[in-house]
Amino acid sequence: MEIFLSINDWFVGLIPAQITGLTKMVLIALAYLTLFAVLGLYLVLLERKVAAWFQLRIGPNRVGFKGLLQTMADALKLLSKELTGTVKADKFLYNLAPYFVIITSLMALGIFPFTQNLQAYDINIGLFFLIGISSIGVIGILLGGWSSNNKYSLIGAMRSGVQTISYELSIGLSLLTMVLITGSLQLSEIIEVQKNGWLIIQGHIPAVIAFMIYMIAGTAETNRAPFDMVEAESELGAGFHTEYSGMKFAYFFLAEFINMFIIAAIATTVFFGGWLSPFGITESLPWLGVFWFLLKTFILVFLMMWFRWTFPRLRVDQLLTLEWKYLLPINLGNLVIMALIVWLGLTLQF
Repeated sequence: MEIFLSINDWFVGLIPAQITGLTKMVLIALAYLTLFAVLGLYLVLLERKVAAWFQLRIGPNRVGFKGLLQTMADALKLLSKELTGTVKADKFLYNLAPYFVIITSLMALGIFPFTQNLQAYDINIGLFFLIGISSIGVIGILLGGWSSNNKYSLIGAMRSGVQTISYELSIGLSLLTMVLITGSLQLSEIIEVQKNGWLIIQGHIPAVIAFMIYMIAGTAETNRAPFDMVEAESELGAGFHTEYSGMKFAYFFLAEFINMFIIAAIATTVFFGGWLSPFGITESLPWLGVFWFLLKTFILVFLMMWFRWTFPRLRVDQLLTLEWKYLLPINLGNLVIMALIVWLGLTLQF
């Protein structure tokens, strides 16, 4: 931390005081844009490696060491591709849609505390902000599907609207169940409470149920298999982004993987102590918190990828039945039980 403060003092002394704040914001924005791009590319590579592992294949192994540069090559290919579209598309909305999806993902990424002193913005309604901003991303999908003037894109977009609205309820209620223990929506305070034990342990069985429902609903929220009705290849071509190419397609593609990281990062923060070490040594080595945060998050990302390559795709009616007839009632009952546990003071602490 002393080194960090020294660098900060050196930087402040280097530039005029009038533009210090603006320069810091620009540098932080560039850092998060870089993180967004690198994270998205290598989550794609991880997905392909995991898929190969499950299917007893090798996966990408030619470009770079062990295929590490394969997704970089794919990104360069997409950059060089022609941007096509249908003649009758609504040009303004068609071009606007990808930015809705990617900007909301980037905004959500800026809220997470990667360690005690590494967080872009510690807003006091952090959890509420994450739920709200994630629901805005579906607007980009709806706009892209409708403005493409393609029936397959429109069907995929309408499915996305129904699916997102339905499963957001389970995500919100699962997180609200844990907020009952913390008494705060601020992510840094939620992690602070877990210095006495992760919330998934403090909250007994209701916390475990909330985590399981959250992961199921989070997988559906990101439109991933077995809930990928939005872009079911066997039915809709590519779904809502059928008419997109080049970097506009890449925006949708990257946003899906970043959203998967965001869902896993929320679970890490709320259920598993965020950047806190399981062994209580993060306090003495603050930057080790980044390692623990990313390790927990990527384990959950792997779990979501495991879902994709294990379970068959649900039908639309099965998808909605799962939410409205099973997950939602269980969630409401679980919320009441957690409220009773907190009221009676039965939460576990270590």
